[in-house]
Amino acid sequence: MTLFTRIIKGEIPSYKVAEDDRFYAFLDINPLVKGHTLVIPKLAEPEADYIFDLDDKTLADMMVFAKRVALAMQKVITCKRVGVAVLGMEVNHVHVHLVPLKKETDMLFTNPKLKLEAAEMATIANSIANAFDGGVE
Repeated sequence: MTLFTRIIKGEIPSYKVAEDDRFYAFLDINPLVKGHTLVIPKLAEPEADYIFDLDDKTLADMMVFAKRVALAMQKVITCKRVGVAVLGMEVNHVHVHLVPLKKETDMLFTNPKLKLEAAEMATIANSIANAFDGGVE
């Protein structure tokens, strides 16, 4: 069972920003910038770890869900755009990074990661969740 499946099941805490019956979005605990969010599918085990192993409908629906999360992020985080990245090397569970961008270099994964206090993470997560189509589902 992957770390992300354990997060979905509530075995490991996360800063949830959005959820529906098929997808889950939460703040990256080692963010590049404030608001850096991960979007993952809720998959039956064994979990897919490569985005292009997903069936077409799941992949398309996950990107539409990610778009909804990104639009919520833009409402509450000062940024020019929300960048999208799929690396998938650090956790063996399909995931998409959504990164609020003020400049392109904000999305360099070699940049030092932020260390934010739990209260600040919770505030960020709640503000995105409240902007997500009227709230978390």
